[in-house]
Amino acid sequence: MWILPLVGYLGSVMGFCFLTLAIASGLYYLSELVEEHTVLAKRFLSRLIYSIMGLQLVLCVVDSFPFSLTLLSIVSHLVYLGNMRRFPYVKLSDPLFLASCVLVLLNHYVWFKHFSDHQDRAYQNMASYYDTPSDIPSFTEIASYFGICVWLVPFALFVSLSASDNVLPTMGSSEPLGSGPGAGGSGQGVVSSSGSGRSRRGQGMAKALVDNVLGGIGQVGDAFGWKKPDERLA
Repeated sequence: MWILPLVGYLGSVMGFCFLTLAIASGLYYLSELVEEHTVLAKRFLSRLIYSIMGLQLVLCVVDSFPFSLTLLSIVSHLVYLGNMRRFPYVKLSDPLFLASCVLVLLNHYVWFKHFSDHQDRAYQNMASYYDTPSDIPSFTEIASYFGICVWLVPFALFVSLSASDNVLPTMGSSEPLGSGPGAGGSGQGVVSSSGSGRSRRGQGMAKALVDNVLGGIGQVGDAFGWKKPDERLA
């Protein structure tokens, strides 16, 4: 067979493209929701962080999860919580933000190593090759743990937080957006430009990422001479 494998490759590429577009659209929509409901999003994320820390303690006590790794996860979520100080704005050079990025990768590595070593020990202790160890978690359980306890909060913060670089500053003022008296505890971070009363909000990092990718695709299209329909008519 010659044609069918090519059809399979083409279908895989198209499926990957559609999946990427679906994820980008979801990130864009979630970022828009956070921009419209900042106070509600901050309350939800704070309660989510506390809930996951409580879940970590329950897993440590009931299912005998390692105390050291559990402590690392709880400390990591406390660091994530520190990024909520000026929600939804964050400075990319903030030590808490940089520590959060490092802790995400560290948590993923140590928990992946824990489950991998636990599975290896379970198979080594089998009396027969045909035995099936019953004390190892399934793939669904491990994936669910990573999705909820390791990646959920960092992903939610990525969608919700707005980098200071994506925030338009006020005219004649160098004060970071979201730290002035106008931001207050509401987290709206609305600023006016030149006293004209026009308000601007920060752009979420996920939304900025999607816009940059779309902008890059547009630049590539312009380089190859591809034009939009309205530009062709002009």
